[in-house]
Amino acid sequence: MRIDIDRDSCVGAGQCALAAPDVFTQDDDGFSELLPGSEDGAGDPMVREAVRVCPVGAIAVIQD
Repeated sequence: MRIDIDRDSCVGAGQCALAAPDVFTQDDDGFSELLPGSEDGAGDPMVREAVRVCPVGAIAVIQD
């Protein structure tokens, strides 16, 4: 599994970082980014919740 963030779509709502704070953070401009080492979701069950709550659908989980 890997996580893809469409940075062109992200509006910086921060819902991903609230839902899965061990995987997502926000950069200096407020946009979503993955924490180092969490590109595969780091086994966090809340990753799918973060995908669900993103208001613009900027996050996708891709099964490898």
